[in-house]
Amino acid sequence: MSNTNQKLELFADYNNIPEIIFFHISLHLQAIIYLTAGFIVLNKAKNIFLENYSSNTIQTYKWLFQLLLFTSLLYGVALIKNTLKYIGEGDVFKIAQTIVALFVLGIVCWYVLKALRYPNLFSGVDSKISLAHNLVDVDKSENYKLYNNEIQRLKHYMATEKPYLNPSLSLKNLAEQMEMNSRDLSILINQNLNQHFFDFINDYRIREAMDILANPVKKEETILEILYEVGFNSKSSFNTAFKKHTGKTPTEFRKST
Repeated sequence: MSNTNQKLELFADYNNIPEIIFFHISLHLQAIIYLTAGFIVLNKAKNIFLENYSSNTIQTYKWLFQLLLFTSLLYGVALIKNTLKYIGEGDVFKIAQTIVALFVLGIVCWYVLKALRYPNLFSGVDSKISLAHNLVDVDKSENYKLYNNEIQRLKHYMATEKPYLNPSLSLKNLAEQMEMNSRDLSILINQNLNQHFFDFINDYRIREAMDILANPVKKEETILEILYEVGFNSKSSFNTAFKKHTGKTPTEFRKST
């Protein structure tokens, strides 16, 4: 009987054992460090998306940010739940446990639905890609006037060849078409033109869309047909970019011309 009582006392004081307390504190510190590092890495990934891709690859950043945000909220709820366990709020602790379980179930369902709807979200990003400002640090002693001819060549190529009509155009693709180094093209656009590659390409697409919308010969074309024609593959991203560029929705612009 004494052995049984000792075991019961041990389990009753389990959470007060110094080693267990240290383990819980270490676990929470680790979670905070990982979540913080996740947001830092994700912010860098966002800039890489903007500087190297023209499609809705930025959606990958958005859903990863949402996932990380939901995970942080889940951790916060779990932290409150564990605190309630230590202060002896048994009934509230059970309610918090149920909330955490439902939260986890909701995140898993959301994750699966995202994966089914946007399988390209898991395609990843080339880990060898560098941010433009990191490339410029190497070249800061160079004379940037040397890039002027290349800028004019880039603008001429964009106007005549219209590579932006390709919805999956990337910085690497464009550099190959122009027989340029990706690094030099990145500096041209991100530093000399003060634009992300994403915005640079979308500006051309929006101007193309504006020409079509203002053309009476093409008045029968729907907005959906136009957005695909000019290189967009998402109605929401097209509307957002169009309003950012013109201050109007595509429909409003068409009516005003």
